[in-house]
Amino acid sequence: MTAVADTGPLLRVVVVNGSPSQPSKTMGLVDVVLDTLKDMLPIEASRVDVYRLGAGFTGAIERDDVSPEVEDSLRLAEDADLLIAAAPVFRGTYPGMFKHFFDLVDQYALANKPVLLAATGGGDHHALVLEHALRPLFAFFQALTIPVAFFASAGDFDGTTLLNPRIYGRIEVGLTDVADLLRARATGPGATQDRGPANGRPRATPLGLSSSASSRETRPTSPAGQFS
Repeated sequence: MTAVADTGPLLRVVVVNGSPSQPSKTMGLVDVVLDTLKDMLPIEASRVDVYRLGAGFTGAIERDDVSPEVEDSLRLAEDADLLIAAAPVFRGTYPGMFKHFFDLVDQYALANKPVLLAATGGGDHHALVLEHALRPLFAFFQALTIPVAFFASAGDFDGTTLLNPRIYGRIEVGLTDVADLLRARATGPGATQDRGPANGRPRATPLGLSSSASSRETRPTSPAGQFS
């Protein structure tokens, strides 16, 4: 978890990383987004690596099946002030493990939540995943997706380090346009009122910490969220 010291409430940012690689170009792109955002407002950043969640995640068909550690990661994403959904493109879309994470997210937990989309791919034509796959996914959740999304292709990197100045500029302009909106959504330490998440649930446990199974909330299952 990374925090920035500044005046004003902290914006609690959670990155859901859909890349199986460590390090990865996807997180190289996201790191530039986070560094740029830090220069605009105080943030607290956490990350969920979906490929590192283990059997308690991959073996779960419904929310009640997940382990306490995976439940904490799901809550972390659901209770973020800003969610960054980042994934590489494979065979024309995001990886299945990335989608599986959001299959387990509560159907209404992301309603009206700012979501920033980021993706990487082998070539520029893969940028279509932002508008034709990722944005429709979060439209289902009724999320407030940030208008400008960020994409970088393999040629924009040296290893996992983003080099293309055009993408740096796009990130700066895109975040500047929504900085006031994000500042208004900050609910971390320093907020005028220590208000909870919009969905009314308790704050999430940060990554690396797990709550006991007895503290897990019993949540109703929506028919629309069930698998058939």
